[in-house]
Amino acid sequence: MPDGDHREILDRGVDAWNEWRKTNPEVKPDLKWAKLEDAELNRVDLAETYLKGAELGAADLGEANLKGADLEAANFEGANLHGANLHGANLKGANLVAANLIGANLEGAKLYGAKLIGANLTGANLKGAELVAANLTGANLKGVELIGANLIGSNFKWAILEFADLYWADLGEANLKGANLIGANLGGAKLIGANLTGANLKLADLKGAEFLGANLMGASLIGAKNVPPSLQT
Repeated sequence: MPDGDHREILDRGVDAWNEWRKTNPEVKPDLKWAKLEDAELNRVDLAETYLKGAELGAADLGEANLKGADLEAANFEGANLHGANLHGANLKGANLVAANLIGANLEGAKLYGAKLIGANLTGANLKGAELVAANLTGANLKGVELIGANLIGSNFKWAILEFADLYWADLGEANLKGANLIGANLGGAKLIGANLTGANLKLADLKGAEFLGANLMGASLIGAKNVPPSLQT
């Protein structure tokens, strides 16, 4: 259960909560398992807050500060996290299905096993993020920065990765079936054992990418740059 005093302060509104955070910078709020569905939390300061298992479905967290927050197994289904700061946040096993994460900062975030089915991450920053075994089926990651991200075993089936930056990302055993990778930067990326059947790699940059054991049946490489000899026919 959340700390009663902390929840009472939050219930006074975002302005009251943010003012309390400013005057009590040493406190790490405890809102574990809090019921905050549909809450209006635009620009709220929840940095380093304990929100494990919290219910935040359809909540408005636009431009919220969630830097370093513990959000393990939290439910954000359908939530608005547009422009939110989730730098280094723990989102292990979190439910972000159909969430709005446009322009969000998820650099270094831990998203092991997280559900991002149908989520909109257009223009988000996921540099160095940990997305091992995460489910991003049908997610929109157009223009996303995934430089050095750990994407081993992740599911990007039918996802939009158009012009995404996957430089040095690890996509070992990832499922990219039917994914749109038009113009994506896959320089130095590891796609060992990845499933790229039917993927669209038109105009993508494949310089130094590793495809050992990858399945590219039906994939399009029209206009792709720096195609490895092993993929040239």
